Amino acid sequence: MKNWVRWPALGAAIVGPIQTWLGWLIAGSLWTGYDPVRQTISDLAANESPVKGLMSSFFILGGTLSIIVAIFAPVFSMPGRIAIAVSGLATYGLTIFPTPLVGYSTPHRVFAITSFVLSSAWPLLSMRFGKQYPSIIRPKGAIGATVVLTVVSLWFLATWTDPNATYVGVAERLLAVGQTWYMALVLWVCWYLGRTPAKSATEQPVLP
Repeated sequence: MKNWVRWPALGAAIVGPIQTWLGWLIAGSLWTGYDPVRQTISDLAANESPVKGLMSSFFILGGTLSIIVAIFAPVFSMPGRIAIAVSGLATYGLTIFPTPLVGYSTPHRVFAITSFVLSSAWPLLSMRFGKQYPSIIRPKGAIGATVVLTVVSLWFLATWTDPNATYVGVAERLLAVGQTWYMALVLWVCWYLGRTPAKSATEQPVLP
């Protein structure tokens, strides 16, 4: 059995997609007048938000789960694991520097853009070339996923920085769901395939 995805990372793959969706759903439902179509998820953690503490806790949880994946998913190559860890740290940063409801915070935007970019680029940076690895993290799968996530990220960033956009909340949620659910899918596929004993000792991958 290959130890491609260890149990903490598998747990993060379960909790991650659920908490991403649950966080903004619960926080948004507790803020009367909040518009999930027009407003960002970050607005829920703004200083003026009545649910700042609740949404901030979900942000911190999400960042922590990313770091857990980076540590306990050696199936990913080291550049990808570093990118995932840094994206988690960037999530801490955007929480520490919240966005105001009127105007914007430059540090928040820097950390948020870093998080979104790395959360889209990690498949390419995690790519493996050996035939013993699952096809989902080999070149075709990794490059294809990165292209799709990058296109969605650019669409969201263009919408987010457009003062006339009226659907930035929808764009951000689509991106967040796509990023978290895809990572969960990759982790589950690698874990499942890693349960199959290798046919020979030469097929055992060397994991950093």
